[in-house]
Amino acid sequence: MTFQATAKPWHARATNPALAAALAITAIAAATLAGAWFFERVLDIRPCPLCLEQRYAYYLAVPLGALVALAAAKHAPRGVLVAGLALLGLAALGNAWLGGYHAGVEWGFWQGPTECSGAVLDLGKAGSLFDNLDKVKVIRCDEVQWRFLGLSLAGYNVLISLAMAALAAWGIVRSARRA
Repeated sequence: MTFQATAKPWHARATNPALAAALAITAIAAATLAGAWFFERVLDIRPCPLCLEQRYAYYLAVPLGALVALAAAKHAPRGVLVAGLALLGLAALGNAWLGGYHAGVEWGFWQGPTECSGAVLDLGKAGSLFDNLDKVKVIRCDEVQWRFLGLSLAGYNVLISLAMAALAAWGIVRSARRA
């Protein structure tokens, strides 16, 4: 028997689609969070309130994806894996919606939340206002701080979240076919 006869293509060896999907989602979510923290900490691009809310799905996806991957590696029941992947997919779809909403606010398609895109209502006392002017930096949700190829970070969040949802759907469908 030769090496050619025993070697299998990578897709033939991928016998556990739930494991592959969960690992990919976990890696993408972790890389996305690392990128967000890089933009914030290194490049000093501060997140607005909507940006911070969009991170919640990634904070869920990293441990849940790792848990689903571990369950898949331990040959957990298919229903458990499908439920975990479905939860990951729903979180990613919800996050894609939130990112699309944020991108629409940035493009001026609709009004954003008043706490980050509306008028400032309570300015406080004049003396304390002047004391705090240098200390407070308001990050507005309707102002884009960074774009690449015409997309803001909210736009890239939509694409990343949709990719994660597609991976979850792929893992669910492929796991169902294995049964």
